[in-house]
Amino acid sequence: MGLMKVGFGLRTVGWLMLLGAVCLCGASEVHTNPLNRDPLVREAYEHFYNLDYPGAVERFERFHAMHPGDPQGTALLLDAVLFQELYRQDLLDTTFYANDGFLTGRHATSEDPKTRDRILALADEAIHEADWRIDRDPRDIDALFARGWARSLKCTYLSMVQRGFGAGMRLAMKAKDDHAKVLQLDPEYVDAKLVVGVYEYVVGALPMGFKFLVGFAGITGSKTRGLEMLNDAANRGAITRIEARTVIALFLRREARYQDAVQQVRYLKGLYPRDFLFCLEEANLRKDAGEGMGAVAAYREMVANSAKPGYFAEARLELAYFGLGDALRGQRHYGEAAEAYEQAAWTRNVGPELKIRSLLAAGECHDLNGERALAVRDYQAAISTGPETSRADTARKHLRNPYRGT
Repeated sequence: MGLMKVGFGLRTVGWLMLLGAVCLCGASEVHTNPLNRDPLVREAYEHFYNLDYPGAVERFERFHAMHPGDPQGTALLLDAVLFQELYRQDLLDTTFYANDGFLTGRHATSEDPKTRDRILALADEAIHEADWRIDRDPRDIDALFARGWARSLKCTYLSMVQRGFGAGMRLAMKAKDDHAKVLQLDPEYVDAKLVVGVYEYVVGALPMGFKFLVGFAGITGSKTRGLEMLNDAANRGAITRIEARTVIALFLRREARYQDAVQQVRYLKGLYPRDFLFCLEEANLRKDAGEGMGAVAAYREMVANSAKPGYFAEARLELAYFGLGDALRGQRHYGEAAEAYEQAAWTRNVGPELKIRSLLAAGECHDLNGERALAVRDYQAAISTGPETSRADTARKHLRNPYRGT
């Protein structure tokens, strides 16, 4: 499901609603759509959380065919197809969202038209199916939940891939309204607390001046209330436990509460030890917490494990190399850092945004190491890869004047 999303923004502009997939261990005391407990859905999500997206998509396609016209079956398939695409584009690395440059900069993405059309078609299909049921019964909780989820997923694509923050914001608000109504009708439909909790936190985290302005539009939120709702979803949600805990870790990271975030991620890693992203996030957090060479060792362990046949379903090694570069740079090992960044940049199938980030960082490390010719080479490659991006603008400045650190 996804907002992270304005000051932060994930599934909207601001909203990094990275709300996406779904956990499998539902509690009997909470209410949920019975489809979420189907054995095929549980099996599909085992593949999903081990990052075997082809395996997850294939199973959700079968489930979707078995339940024609049901918006939840469509939303489940949409979820897997969307996150498979985000992973392909290296957009599931939280370092991309850990600062507000995600919102203000010009970034490069490699949108695939066929995948884009399928994602948008599935989102519209789920929304249409839910609308049909809600028109006949405005209290159809399962349809309201599915519509809000589909809207948040569509918002994620518009915001993270197309950078359409205006349209994403409108969808995020509608998704929140759908799930708020679900909770109004049934407070024990705990999964709806994920989207509403993200909304509460994000709005509550806005700078005071902006919060004052949006208050006139009736937009209010509370970080405390948002975290309470997310924690409830993480502990009791039928299908949102993994996502809620992932979002909590991201919010804690943004607040520099690194050790608390590490505990959340280690819990997730305990459930799915071969989920490449959970391993990556633990290393990222250790880096941000200042563990230095401990973080370096964690990244190098990921690279070594990726060489073991079948250890990771799909390892995006460029993400580990980029984190390794950051960790080495933080220890002033500039030569090794530049090498790691360059490995990230030239990894096969690397996404354009990460490639540009890596080349720019490699050039800066070469400058700091007194290797001007190598720095110029990397800056020129960064500009060539994404000439209209914010990082290309930075690379042009460094071509005029060597980078000396900030």
